[in-house]
Amino acid sequence: MANHKSSLKRIRQEQKRRLHNRYYAKAMRAAVRKLRATTDKAEAENQFPAVQKMLDKLAKTNLIHKNKASNLKSKLARHIQKLA
Repeated sequence: MANHKSSLKRIRQEQKRRLHNRYYAKAMRAAVRKLRATTDKAEAENQFPAVQKMLDKLAKTNLIHKNKASNLKSKLARHIQKLA
């Protein structure tokens, strides 16, 4: 266990950040999963901007890598194009 006040504070901050990051990462994965499961093109096109915005925000805050965000966005866009 840590002895210094600063290290105790650091532990508290890291725990808070970890929970925050885990929540947003899980929300992002759920949104992507939901969009991939959609079979209606109009509904998928309505969901896509929100998912895109979420991916961009997470990439900006380094929760996911910017290339991962780009790859996911392009794959989702291709998925939407294939829907009839």
